Amino acid sequence: MDTDTKFNLFSFTGKMKILHMSWIAFFITFFVWFNHAPLLGVIKETFGLTGAQVKTLLILNVALTIPARIVIGMLTDRFGPRKTYSALLLLCSIPCFMFAFADSFEMLAISRLLLGFIGAGFVIGIRMVSEWFPHNELGTAEGIYGGWGNFGSAAASFTLPSIAFYVFGGDDGWRYAIASTGVASVIWSFIYYATVSDTPKGSTYFRPKNLGGMEVTSKGDLLFMIIMKLPMYFALAMLTWKLSPKGVTLISDGAALAAYAGLAALLVVDCYKAIQVNKNLFKEEVPEVHRYEFKQVAVLNVLYFATFGSELAVVSMLPLFFSETFSLSPVMAGMVASAYAFMNLMSRPAGGLISDRFGRKSTLLILTAGLAAGYALMSVIDSSWPLALAVIAAMACSFFVQSGEGAVFAVVPLIKRRLTGQIAGMTGAYGNVGAVVYLTVYSMVDTSTFFMVISGTAVLGFITLLFMREPAGHMAEVREDGSVELIQVSS
Repeated sequence: MDTDTKFNLFSFTGKMKILHMSWIAFFITFFVWFNHAPLLGVIKETFGLTGAQVKTLLILNVALTIPARIVIGMLTDRFGPRKTYSALLLLCSIPCFMFAFADSFEMLAISRLLLGFIGAGFVIGIRMVSEWFPHNELGTAEGIYGGWGNFGSAAASFTLPSIAFYVFGGDDGWRYAIASTGVASVIWSFIYYATVSDTPKGSTYFRPKNLGGMEVTSKGDLLFMIIMKLPMYFALAMLTWKLSPKGVTLISDGAALAAYAGLAALLVVDCYKAIQVNKNLFKEEVPEVHRYEFKQVAVLNVLYFATFGSELAVVSMLPLFFSETFSLSPVMAGMVASAYAFMNLMSRPAGGLISDRFGRKSTLLILTAGLAAGYALMSVIDSSWPLALAVIAAMACSFFVQSGEGAVFAVVPLIKRRLTGQIAGMTGAYGNVGAVVYLTVYSMVDTSTFFMVISGTAVLGFITLLFMREPAGHMAEVREDGSVELIQVSS
């Protein structure tokens, strides 16, 4: 940890420099990831897309992030956040440029699917920030990282329509606006690599013993972890169904069957790797000091399904919703819809800060209840509402959504330090599972039902939260020389 005890947001040295460099990297990933949302109207017009095709692009945008967050979490734990973040920003600029200059729906779909990989950037910074900040500041720091980074989607909604129409102009203005986000991604990849380090000087970067899967500390937890993998594969199977002739016919029946078979085979391999990584559990018990409860991870997965999953889905559809409900222009709809994501600037840091001050579990209980009520309120918004009141309702709902996200990731680094990337990856992946499920529901029902479904899953999250244990005491980590270090995780 950085020995500097001051938490000064206006500082750009030590741990605060790392925080600022990392949230900007995360901001750019979201700026790129959601560069299409405020421009969907003009993209739809340019290509003559159907409503079903537009909704398919929304689902594709979040689909690949499910496995990507798992993979990126593992790579982060193994190679460190500096190298992993820099490589991700550079490589994901390629599908960004592909989307900007696509000439068919198929090219739009493929590039949008590949762009989902940039959504995995979030988990990298979670590990980076956890290496630099002490436990009593971790929730606040992670909240600032997540909230200010998540604001990239609001910045996209607010700025890209104006850049497209007023800076570049013409029929291809939207293309250059989207391409400009890819340029930003390339530039920051080099800046990040050159200016940050994985840990403070003299600190140990703890790595997992195995790269092939997450370590657990009991046979019961191994079974639990395998069960928790199933929804991720279900979400990918749901996506395949959506793309098949039973959905929008982007792939053939034969290709869909091949995809189902591939997912089944991948699940078997994934489970086999999990057993291999944890085979020591069948020979001897893990010492008490090294144990952690996987149920902590599982509860966070469910909560992030409801919080971040709903945010991804709502950010994707909200500009179009406001445009159609209140007959707004694309520029105005993008600006109005950005109010939902705008709340990230304060909400997510607030969730982390409250969690640091008043306890992880109690904070999550209150925020999850507010989330359920917020989406229930949004379900009754229609054209009879004053626009200002609809925006206020969206902002109030988003406060609970994004504060909940901050509170979730105030807990993630406190479970097992050397597995932080993998735990963040799995929890983050569940956010994308939620997004795929919610957007699939959105493609099948009206908007009111869509918001009520999210509210219902938030109630489920509240119930599962009752089983979570408040993080307390210390966690033990093994240094590379074999010695054990006790790391304080609460006061």
